[in-house]
Amino acid sequence: MLRIITQQADVIAELQRICDRTHDDQVLHKEATVREVLQAVKRQGNKAVLHYTAEFDNQTLKPEELRVTGSELDTAYQQVSQELLAAIRLACQQIEAFHRKRVPKSWVEFGDDDVVLGKRYNPVDCAGLYVPSGRSGYPSTVLMNAIPAKVAGVPRLVMVTPPGAGKAISPAVLVAAQEVGIQEIYRVGGAQAIAALAYGTETIPKVNVIAGPGNIYVTLAKKLVYGTVGIDCLAGPSEVLIIADETANPVHVATDMLAPAEHDPMAAAILLTTDAALAKNVQVAVERQLVDHPRRIDTEKAIAHYGLIVIVESLDAAAELANEFAPEHLELEIQDPWELLPKIRHAGAIFLGDSTPEAIGHYLAGPNHTLPTSGAARYASGLGVETFMKHSNIIQYSQSALQKVAGAIDILATAEGFPSHADSVRRRIQREE
Repeated sequence: MLRIITQQADVIAELQRICDRTHDDQVLHKEATVREVLQAVKRQGNKAVLHYTAEFDNQTLKPEELRVTGSELDTAYQQVSQELLAAIRLACQQIEAFHRKRVPKSWVEFGDDDVVLGKRYNPVDCAGLYVPSGRSGYPSTVLMNAIPAKVAGVPRLVMVTPPGAGKAISPAVLVAAQEVGIQEIYRVGGAQAIAALAYGTETIPKVNVIAGPGNIYVTLAKKLVYGTVGIDCLAGPSEVLIIADETANPVHVATDMLAPAEHDPMAAAILLTTDAALAKNVQVAVERQLVDHPRRIDTEKAIAHYGLIVIVESLDAAAELANEFAPEHLELEIQDPWELLPKIRHAGAIFLGDSTPEAIGHYLAGPNHTLPTSGAARYASGLGVETFMKHSNIIQYSQSALQKVAGAIDILATAEGFPSHADSVRRRIQREE
């Protein structure tokens, strides 16, 4: 059952436990498995990828079956409804419109002393996009991954996703991929997919950046390959924290708590409320909605282990607890969410008011749904155009401009014990060979 607590000492301890759910001893054991997978794929390429796909996904593939064929892509359009296709296309428009506003602009500034400074942005050459599997696939994750990369101008997009029964990939996922211009798709998931993207195999190319959410194995793999490649953020398992007052609808709040919980047994759902009656009503509503839930087993596990209702003294106190937790999704189900918003410092995405459930951000609003979890929102942001771009600094000094600062450079270089740094400036000023 979803627990209700009021003691402040218990609150801090419980929030910390939930935040640390991806760092406990059980997860450390999983990290050892992930390290083994990464090293095997790095050494053995396709052979290891196929071995772990058989072991973890129960799918026996040949090397030539890793890549999704053109005929599969063509057939996918015949397997989705026109309504779903229209929804995918609407989501494409919304997401692209939002991300086009985020493209960083290169700039150059010409100073008065013949000093030129600037910043030049370029996309990476190749991006790897991870799309987790599900009962019906996740076309929304395809769009959220691929559209920012496309807007950034990445010339090559490589998508990986776990194979389902009969080695099949969800037609909705394949259609979404084609709608955003992805043709290079591989049927592989889990840590072995991340390893293949990070190191490359005989079939799957090495990429520069890996983006996309996944289960704990995928998240750990992304964490471990960072440095070999770039990553978007440590995204997953999912979580929501809701701040609610007496004006909130308990049925809506309960449903919003179950939404992330149905993703994964390690998902977290937390309610902070000033109203004890609401807390009890939400607890009852969650239990009622779980009875006939299609994903009851996983959802119930998440609620039992990482679900929590906290009764707080004030909305300000709730805001402070939310900042400590730094949730992936933060919902402000209160009478005046804009009044509390300035007090929120750490959250992946913030949803204001009763008419803005997390689902609107997950599918269609435009802002990305791949967001930092497990407290990473204290220092990280969600996936965006910037994920797939890097910048180069531009610097040009004239002879006279260099001469003006030569003395300071000489002093600094000498103080740091780098004589060649000092000489590189001194020789230019003195015109020495």
